[in-house]
This record gives sequence, C-alpha cells and structure tokens, in this order.
Amino acid sequence: MKCSIIGLGLMGGSFGLSVRDFFDEIIGIDHNEIHKKEALTLGLVDKIGTFDDVSDSDYIILAIPVRGIIAVLKEISKIKLKKDAVIIDFGSTKETIVNECPKNIRKHLVASHPMAGTEYSGPNAAISDLYTNKVMVVCNIEKSGEIQKQKALKLFEKLKMNIKFMDAKEHDRHAAFISHMPHIVSFSLANAVVKQEDKNNILTLAAGGFKDMSRLAKSNPHMWNDIFKENQKNLLDSIEAFKDELKKAKEMIENNKWEELEKWMEIGNTLHKIM
Repeated sequence: MKCSIIGLGLMGGSFGLSVRDFFDEIIGIDHNEIHKKEALTLGLVDKIGTFDDVSDSDYIILAIPVRGIIAVLKEISKIKLKKDAVIIDFGSTKETIVNECPKNIRKHLVASHPMAGTEYSGPNAAISDLYTNKVMVVCNIEKSGEIQKQKALKLFEKLKMNIKFMDAKEHDRHAAFISHMPHIVSFSLANAVVKQEDKNNILTLAAGGFKDMSRLAKSNPHMWNDIFKENQKNLLDSIEAFKDELKKAKEMIENNKWEELEKWMEIGNTLHKIM
C-alpha cells in the first residue's frame, strides 16, 4: 500500500508519523525544498517524490491550503488514478472544495477536516499523536464512492479519531465561530497589547490567562490569512457576534451593572460544562 502526502508541514508531517505502520511506502511531496529535506531527515516520510507518484498511490493526502487543494484536484483530474484510490483533503474550509472538485474524480475525494493542530508550523512541528482521539469531520460523504468512503473511515478509525459527519456549508459556519474567530481575537489581543505596552511590562505581568488567550497569535499568519479569506462571510458574522457580546460587557461596566455583568459571565461559564 502506497500513500502520497502533498504538503509536509505540521498536518502532513504529523500524518506521516501517525501512519508509519499502515503503509508499505509513504511518499512526501512539497514545493518547499527545506521542508522536503527536514521531512526526510525527521523520518516523516520514506522518500521525497513528485506529482508522478500520485497516479499509483492508494491514498493521496492533501495537507495544503484550500486554494492549493483545489488547484491540485484539478491537476489530479488530468491523470489516471488507481480504481480505488482515495483522496483525502485536510482543508480548513470545505464548501469550495466540494463544489469545485472536478466531477471525474469526485468519487475519489473524501472531504475531511481534522480538528487538530498546534500554534506551530513546518515539519519540525510534527508530532506522532496529533490525530489521536481528535475529531475528524467528514463532509458530504454521500458524494464519495462507497469503496473510498470505507477505506477513508477505516484509516481514521486506525488513527483512533472520532468521526463526525457534516454538510460542508454548515461546517464552514461552525468552524468560523469555534476555530477561526478565536484566532482573529487572539491576534487582536496580541496587537492591542504590543501597541500599548512595552516588552518589560509584558514579561513582568503576563500570567496564565494572557498566555492562554494569546497563544493562538503564534500561529502562521500566511496560513491563517488564507483561511480567513476562504471563510470571509462566516468569519465576519462571527466577529459581529463577538463584538455584540463585547459591547454588552462594556455597557454593563460603564453603567456599574455589576450583578448583571456577573450573570452574563455565568452564562459564559456554561460553555465548559459542554466541553
């Protein structure tokens, strides 16, 4: 069994480490020469290959930004794949991927989003258990071929992932509120503090709360710029919802409505009863 991984950063590299025992050969494909060397040195893949390796691969993993995934899918549609080949994409948004995937390879695609990651990037950030016990959201599974669906789900089960099914459009809306908006808030917090405080005060006073809130601001700006661009409308909706809550808090503080503010915070407490 042969697996080709296109994109050797955190997600692709961690996947390579996670499936070492499942495949006879793992091929790494990336346009970044440094990433290729690091992935090979770190043992994330067995060898570095080219796009030609896709044609005889049993599994093709697309661990690159959404626009890159769509471009690669269009290139894949021009070559002859193995009859039962499975293409699994790890795109952070799903609607454009499922809508723009060429029809002649749509049955090969199992559109997926692993709810896993860290604030770090690149092959050196790869960890072998990144996917263990994490959620894998699979979108519009009814459009995937029966064999491809079975093979993908079996692989996710081997990785000990919790599989959830969702419509791509709904996925993108939910992802905006639960994943994308927290990142933009973290970047906003980091920018506000950097512009108002000198580094000595930050080092002196930054405790657990600030570090937790600002951790996501360590994330790769180029990657998150792509994600925000792809999910623009949903992200704007989530930002408006956040602004409304922040405005409520500001008004309660301005008007000394401390009991009301406490009840408002208690509503926020209920989130962690769900999680």
